[in-house]
Order: sequence, then C-alpha cells, then structure tokens
Amino acid sequence: MKKGVVVWLTGLSGAGKTTIARALQPTLTAAGLAVELLDGDVVRKELSPDLGFTKADREAHARRVVYLCKILSRNGIITIVSLISPYREFRAFARDQIGDAFFEVFVRASLNTCIKRDPKGLYKKALAGEIKDMTGLQDPYEDP
Repeated sequence: MKKGVVVWLTGLSGAGKTTIARALQPTLTAAGLAVELLDGDVVRKELSPDLGFTKADREAHARRVVYLCKILSRNGIITIVSLISPYREFRAFARDQIGDAFFEVFVRASLNTCIKRDPKGLYKKALAGEIKDMTGLQDPYEDP
C-alpha cells in the first residue's frame, strides 16, 4: 500500500482555504486517488466541541487533526486539511509528526480582503467586540 500525503492549507479566515480544498478534492478523486478533506470548522464541530479559541485550545484542536492525518496518511489516503493553524511552532510540530508526507500551503489573502469576504461573519462580530481572540485581529497569524 502506498503512503498517503497531507496537504495542509493554512491562512486567515476567509483567505480561501476551504474553497481551494473543495476544488482540489474532486480533481484528485477523479485521478483514482483516495482523498479525505478535513475542514477545520467541520472537524472542530465533530472532534473538538469542548474547545474554544484560546492559543491552548487551538493547539489542542490542531493536535487532534494531526493525529487523524497520521492515521489517514499511513493508510494511503491523501488528506487535504483546511485549518487556520496560525502559529509557526504548531505547523512545525505537524510537519515533524507527519514527516515527508506533509506539504504546507500558505493561502495568502490580506486582512482587508478577508474582512471584505467575511463568509461566516466572524470579522464583523470581532470588530464589534462580540468575539475575542480573532486570528488576524486580536490574535496573531504567523505567516510561514
């Protein structure tokens, strides 16, 4: 059995990570490859509903995603991850855990572009003071 790979899309909320992941998945599937998409919001809802958005909670959630990626990868699955993962230190941890099968892709969009897109209304809420710890505003995003 071939070893899978992990394509880790990182960037601000609204940068286009999920859009790219959803476009990539059917292309790979059509090529006869086994593919799973792990969207940060969906995985959080299912595996991490107990966690908030502090740095410690974000890292705990991301560690769960890394563990799942390791399982899928060793079983020959191409895993596309769409996860903000704002801290360089954590992305280095993911790379270390997954190894040569880890491919980090920085989906770059300016903060202003992401605020204009705001597909989930999170920036609007954060700017109104309804959300704290918003990546890119109150909490940093560390570019790769």
